[in-house]
Amino acid sequence: MKQDNRLDQPYVSIAPDGSLDHAPIEPGCFLGEDEVQPPLSLNEAMAKLKNWFRANSLNVLAYGTACGAIEMRPLGTSRFDMERLGITGAPTSRQANVLVISGYLSIKTLKRVIRAYEQMPSPKWTVGLGSCTIDGGMYWDSYNTIKQVDQYLPIDTYIAGCMPRPEALIAGFQALMDKIKAGEANGWNEYLENLEAYKAQQRKVINDWAMPAYNW
Repeated sequence: MKQDNRLDQPYVSIAPDGSLDHAPIEPGCFLGEDEVQPPLSLNEAMAKLKNWFRANSLNVLAYGTACGAIEMRPLGTSRFDMERLGITGAPTSRQANVLVISGYLSIKTLKRVIRAYEQMPSPKWTVGLGSCTIDGGMYWDSYNTIKQVDQYLPIDTYIAGCMPRPEALIAGFQALMDKIKAGEANGWNEYLENLEAYKAQQRKVINDWAMPAYNW
């Protein structure tokens, strides 16, 4: 029986009447001759693969400092089910790769957040949840709260709101995933490269510094 070479064409099948039946092509899925990407080098391919795995395996340490912590709880319920997106909770900072700072930070709490962040293994990322982490929120004029967390720790993604709903949290985590896959979430590396500058900022507000300066 003679083989029908027409089947070698992409997305083509033979209809019952013998004519060619072209299956619908999904936009953005089919790579035509003019859209074929050049092959990546081994290092680039491995970097993309590792970032894909990292982005879809977020182990979250939710540092609940204030009212923002309550919005993290619904994400684990059946309605939102954060684990279907690859997001799960971590029991300690040693097992976490995402630190969620939810709510305002007092000067005393900032010291503990820094400690938790430095205990996390690299690569790691931080999420600022709520308006308080961006500009102090309703506590912007308080003498004892931190106005901008990114002056003391690198923040990879902010989720604005007072407080943001669980849907906004999911959108924020997905934005973080996209940045990780694109290789743009490098706050942990920035912290290492500018460690002295970050430590100088931390010591401006923390007078009773009773922790090791750096113990990685």
